[in-house]
Amino acid sequence: MARPVRTRFAPSPTGYLHLGGARTALFSWAYARRFGGTFILRIEDTDVERSTPAAVEAILEGMRWLDLEYDEGPYYQMQRMDRYRQVVDQMLVDGRAYLCYTTPAELDALRTEQRARGEKPRYDGRWRPEHGKILSNPPADVKPVVRFRNPLEGDVQWDDIIKGPISISNHELDDLIIARPDGTPTYNFCVCVDDWDMGITHVIRGDDHVNNTPRQINILRALGAELPLYGHVPMILGPDGVKLSKRHGAVSVMQYKEEGYLPEAMINYLARLGWSHGDAEIFSREELVSWFDARHISHSPAQWDPKKLAWLDNHYIKQTSNARLAELVGPRIVALGGSLGGPPLAGVLALLKDRADTLAQLAEAALLFYRPYHLDATLVAEHVTDSVRPALAQFAARAESVQWERAAIGALIKEVLAEFSLKMPQLAVPLRVTVLSTTQTPSLDSVLEVLGRQTVLARVRSVLK
Repeated sequence: MARPVRTRFAPSPTGYLHLGGARTALFSWAYARRFGGTFILRIEDTDVERSTPAAVEAILEGMRWLDLEYDEGPYYQMQRMDRYRQVVDQMLVDGRAYLCYTTPAELDALRTEQRARGEKPRYDGRWRPEHGKILSNPPADVKPVVRFRNPLEGDVQWDDIIKGPISISNHELDDLIIARPDGTPTYNFCVCVDDWDMGITHVIRGDDHVNNTPRQINILRALGAELPLYGHVPMILGPDGVKLSKRHGAVSVMQYKEEGYLPEAMINYLARLGWSHGDAEIFSREELVSWFDARHISHSPAQWDPKKLAWLDNHYIKQTSNARLAELVGPRIVALGGSLGGPPLAGVLALLKDRADTLAQLAEAALLFYRPYHLDATLVAEHVTDSVRPALAQFAARAESVQWERAAIGALIKEVLAEFSLKMPQLAVPLRVTVLSTTQTPSLDSVLEVLGRQTVLARVRSVLK
């Protein structure tokens, strides 16, 4: 294509940014970035009853979290009504559209008759002007709709950049309503005018729009517009093989943020969900842009796999700096009732992050170091027995002067074990109960290093009193 690439993401603001929409936005963004083009955000808010400012903000928030920056927009269809009406009026003048006075009741009766005959329900063109055709006088009490004069012969063909060649007969298409009785334009018409005015060169969207494409192609041709290339992405299935829906759990992008997934992991996973570059499973945003090609989007539905997303998130958590993790996890710890007045959070997260699949799990694990310290008397009575108290006392005495780093602390523990002929659990569990009031922690020498010498000694000695 000689024209500079211009893609668009055009959600309807009737709810949150769902996973399928986020993937479509990602693919459109990546395609524009890959070919040095322009990515446009367009809000299709003509469904006045269902579109809300809150839903618009939810979409924008999801785009911000995923860092899918757009070059133009957001454009709002409701702010372009005068432009749509101008095009409708011109089409009426040119004979590319016409007024139709068929009432809803008449349409219902027509469809009932067609179904009874085993035919596909469709408008029969009764108000369509044709050479030599005599139309009835318009009824004074009916406000007409405006219908597009769809071609009667031939096929609509396009080479879908994902699915390959597609052809649909014009006999399958009736004359689409492009403006309602109150003058407001319809979805398929607005999309065509928008794509025309905005110079869209590539339309990447879900394959639930395949049936809209021939109608839009015919309208664009009637307008004299240069056609974009279309690519229809197969749907996302849930783990059970059924179309992904709310019953599968989180389907809002922002819900995954709330659950503690990193945007890098979500971008990587969404990109790999139906697109591939060889065997690469983990790749950066920059690599995605450099590799992205719509021809490598799968023709088959992709299947959502929560375990794979968790695996990816674990990878990105391990790759994230401890300082950034501290910024992300700190508020979560506070929300869980913890106080950040304990050991440096970055050090705690360095100790814990290898085992965490989400920031939420990381915060819950780190809470062990930041919740109010309270000895569990039952655990103390069970594990800090008279037989181990001398070993604890010896550990505390020598810990006064040992270098406070993991290797030296580990060596000290082994010396005490040997001196008192104890096995590791016989000393390690009482130490854990004493310093953190739990029997299980990550590597003990690392935990003690992170807690700090003064905290460890104070807590051990409080138990030995």
